[in-house]
Amino acid sequence: MMAGPVAKQKPRSTKGGIFIDYFYFYLMTGFRFLPVAPLPVLAPYVAKMYVFESGGRLPEADRKLIVPNANLKLTLTYSNGIAATIAGQTYRQAEHQLSLTGLIDTPVNLDPTEDRSTGTIIIEFYPLGAYRFFKLPYGELQNQILDLQALLGPVVRTLQEQLGETETPEQKLELLQAFLLYRLSQTTADPIFDYCMGKITATNGLISVSQLEKETGYSSRWLHNKFSNHLGTGPKNLAELLRFKQVYQAYTLDNQVKENIYQYYHDQSHFLKAFKRFTGATPTALREDNELAARHYRA
Repeated sequence: MMAGPVAKQKPRSTKGGIFIDYFYFYLMTGFRFLPVAPLPVLAPYVAKMYVFESGGRLPEADRKLIVPNANLKLTLTYSNGIAATIAGQTYRQAEHQLSLTGLIDTPVNLDPTEDRSTGTIIIEFYPLGAYRFFKLPYGELQNQILDLQALLGPVVRTLQEQLGETETPEQKLELLQAFLLYRLSQTTADPIFDYCMGKITATNGLISVSQLEKETGYSSRWLHNKFSNHLGTGPKNLAELLRFKQVYQAYTLDNQVKENIYQYYHDQSHFLKAFKRFTGATPTALREDNELAARHYRA
């Protein structure tokens, strides 16, 4: 269980928005998420932007779990480093390194590399968003965390040097958002992909691929290839992630999960199978030791 909250801090203004410091810093858990509002031009593509702070390694009692939410992630660890394990593969992000996490559809375990203060900036892109900033083979990024410099070259090396020379998270966020604004200005939208993505997200994954075929006139195979190129997975898998996201969101808020299950799943067995796939545990087992996962979803 969590200890009582420490007093709230006053918000700190930044050019890229406001640090909303009303997330409590709990004495026992020792970590917090500080949400930041993205610039308005970036808002249609950025699902979340926040600073993660930790006083050291995460509590031993916590599963140190990040549950998939269908968002691709740009990460800068500016203090300490992070080690993440995905499907048995461990990825290590060094201090002052930028990384890009592809679409994840399996549970992730992470912890600071060293037992000392940690500061990380995370920008999460909507499934619609990442392809507008990075022209990459997203099918090769699925369930992986990759060095952004290795993907994009010298432009990232220069950016990392600039980020290393700044002192505060606010200044780093300004640089990162300026970088994203420039990248966005160099790309154009794909109307078919955007249309299908809008339908899938608007229905929380309840629209079928066959319905998308009817509405667009393109085959399921063509749509799968389009999604693989721009996102890293097909529309069916994305829909499964978004359906689970709705139920897990309610689960983290201690709502009656059963009230949400039958909107998205045929029966309880179907739901339990999805829960085990995306979290690696049962709902009962996870309720006791998933503070990191729950607070990440609520951030």
